[in-house]
Amino acid sequence: MIRVSRHFAMVFGLIAWGSYGGTADSQAGSARVICEITENGEAASGTISVQRDGKEVASGTCGKELTLAAGSYSAVVRLDGALDGPSQTKALSLEPNSKSSLKVDFLTGTLEIRIASQGKRAAGMAVIKKNGQQIGTLGSGVAAHLSAGVYRVTARYRAQEKDLGDVTVTAGKPLTLDASFD
Repeated sequence: MIRVSRHFAMVFGLIAWGSYGGTADSQAGSARVICEITENGEAASGTISVQRDGKEVASGTCGKELTLAAGSYSAVVRLDGALDGPSQTKALSLEPNSKSSLKVDFLTGTLEIRIASQGKRAAGMAVIKKNGQQIGTLGSGVAAHLSAGVYRVTARYRAQEKDLGDVTVTAGKPLTLDASFD
């Protein structure tokens, strides 16, 4: 831990970053917050970015405590490992000398595309879009976590494409689609 004088820390805003060498209780007006993230109600990993007036003042890994000056913030929590990179923004109000918990649950399902050519498994890929924007690609036979919702899926094999249409990913459920090419 970096140790600096209290005056230096306050002048340069280091208390907001949690870098001041004292304990949270020794920092006048400071508060502690810990982010708890779940995916479909089960423990998950992710990150938190705490912002004030549109500027990041602290960030870290969910499950690890952050020390901030008391006040009102916006917290952006992101889930690790999901193809669509989901995030949720929550209001965060911290009282002096308090400890708060910010709980966020992400509803996700899994999507797998299996591509075959002439009845045999083939090495193709699928393009995944949401609201007309590509959010990612999946190799044939590879499952990925996605936020629950509707996605447009196009399978590709060599120079061929097959539109699999709009598919609904349901929270907590696997979805497997088959695409067959000649």
